[in-house]
Order: sequence, then C-alpha cells, then structure tokens
Amino acid sequence: MEWEQLDLNPRIIAAVKKANFRSAKEILCVSGPDLQRLTRLSKTDVQRLHCSVAAVVRESKPSQLIRGECPVLEAGHRLSCACPVLDGLMRGGLPMRGITELAGESAAGKTQFCLQLCLSVQYPQEHGGLNSGAVYICTEDSFPIKRLRQLITQQPQLRPDLPPALIRSRRFSDNIYIEHAADLEALQACVSQRVPVLLKRGLVRLLVVDSVAALFRSEFQADEAVQRSRHLLAFSNILHRLSHEYGAPVVCVNQVTDVVDGPNPGRCDYGLVGSKVLPALGIAWANQVMVRLMLRRLPGQVQSDSRSSATRKLEVVFAPHLPRASCLCGVWEEGVRGIPDDHSDLQPQGSS
Repeated sequence: MEWEQLDLNPRIIAAVKKANFRSAKEILCVSGPDLQRLTRLSKTDVQRLHCSVAAVVRESKPSQLIRGECPVLEAGHRLSCACPVLDGLMRGGLPMRGITELAGESAAGKTQFCLQLCLSVQYPQEHGGLNSGAVYICTEDSFPIKRLRQLITQQPQLRPDLPPALIRSRRFSDNIYIEHAADLEALQACVSQRVPVLLKRGLVRLLVVDSVAALFRSEFQADEAVQRSRHLLAFSNILHRLSHEYGAPVVCVNQVTDVVDGPNPGRCDYGLVGSKVLPALGIAWANQVMVRLMLRRLPGQVQSDSRSSATRKLEVVFAPHLPRASCLCGVWEEGVRGIPDDHSDLQPQGSS
C-alpha cells in the first residue's frame, strides 16, 4: 500500500518503512508490543498506526483481510531447500503440509540444513519461499546463533540467482522465533499455545523441532513404550493440525539408533535396507511422518572452488510423491549444497 495515504505523522510512516513492512495485513497481524519492538515507536504511536491502517483497509477492501488466512499459493508449491540439486531431489523442495523428518547421526549436517530452510522461507513465493518467518524449537543444544549470522552474510554466495537488492531487503534474524524446551511439558505448551499465535498472525510459515527424539528418549524408560507412544501421537497430532490448517511445513530432526541384528539381517526397517543405524522412536513415530530423509556423513571429501567439505549423502527414505533417491552434498561456509552428478570437479576425494 501507499503509506503516504495514511493520516499519520511522517515520523511514524518513516518508522514503518524502516521496519520493512510491506502491506496493511502485516501491520494488522502484528501485536502492539511486537510493533513497538520492530518500529521502536511509542505505545500511543502504535495505537494510532493500527487505527489508521484499519480504517484504510475497511474502506478499500473489507473482504480481503481474514484473521489467520493463509496466502494463496500455486498448486504444487514447495519450500525451496535453497539449492538446485537438493530441490531436484525433492521435486521442488519440502511439501507444504505434513511432517518432514530429517534423521542422521551427530555432525551429519541436520541443523545446518534446518537453518538454511529458516532463511529460504523468508523469500517471496516466486523464489521458492513463503514470504514469512520460522519458529525454531531447540530441545538439545542452544540455538546456533553464530552460524545463523554467518549463513545470513553468505546468502549472496548461496543464492546467486536472486537479485542482490532482494537479499539486502530481508531482515532474516528478525523473522526467526527461537524457543527452548527443556522437557515434554514445555514442548507441548510451545506447539499448542505459542506457535499457533505466530501462525495465525502470519508471522511464520515454517516450524522446526530440533530434535524430536531428545525429550521422548530421555523422559521414558524402556518399559514405558506405551506411555511414550501415547505422548508421541498427541504431539504429532498437534503438528499435523498446525501444518494443514496454516499450510506450514513442519520439519522434525531425529536422532538415530544402532541396528541390532536379529534372526533376519536382510530385513527392511522403515524403508532402509542394510543400514547400520535407524531413525529413533520406532514405528509409532515413523507412522506419523509423511517424508523421511536421512543425512549421512561419508568417508572422504568433496571439492568446490578449491574448498573441501566432508562428503554427505541426503537420501529420500520414503515419501508419497518421491521415488527412493539420493544425492551427495557438502556443508560450506554459505550453507548446504548438493553435488551435481555431471560436475567433474565436485567428486568425492579419497572415499572408499
């Protein structure tokens, strides 16, 4: 909208522009305290801003603003992984509805991948994003803020396909809402109370839980499988409801557990054959996941522009719309990038 049409002090309009608000709906979806924080205006100024914007919307397009309404997306839209190779593996990226699980051993690059998604979601739809923010729930370690800042500064290198002005216009760190959950009660309160508020206001369109296994493995003993399954189902039901109601991808990082060979070593466990590790939480959780991805760290190095990275492999274990497939990738300063099959200078070096 044309901010100058608002009957407001130019000082207030300048603060709104500086805060990078782009529409009346964004203003009306943000609470008074949040507007004060983002614009650094007084409470009185924010009240005047809300009233003035509401008046303009009411007079011009009264039927287009519905509280909690999701922006209309093109059919088949996906959340881009910010890499053509990874998007090719995923046929465009993450689906808009349902739970996507990313499992793997420690240091495989799972958190790196999730941070990259938290930046990708903030771009406009035509560039693979959802023009919104992300909620990142940490259940194990503290949020890696230093790595996030590094990824933000390296966005021009990761996304050379985007106009530099578009990247500079994003206020990435302001649109990632970080939560820490130390126990299951805090986790349930977060996803059932605080996250819905952010989704309803249109402030976020991506939910990341890193990791889903940590609390469920630590709070239940081996003989409490039934109780754990009951809590897992209740938790997954909330995630599914939020994802489908708001068209928001949900990404759950999962730990892995060692395979204990039984009488049939050639069995297939949840889509994996011959693997030494399996995603944690068993069949009860596997049945709640729509897309299961595995990220593995392999021997050897891959090269890119005279730089090396430990070789990773991203594999689609199962998904209703994807075949079993995989690609090699590496983690560099700018983020996670897949390795093109025909790229002769990006082949594993010294792998066995």
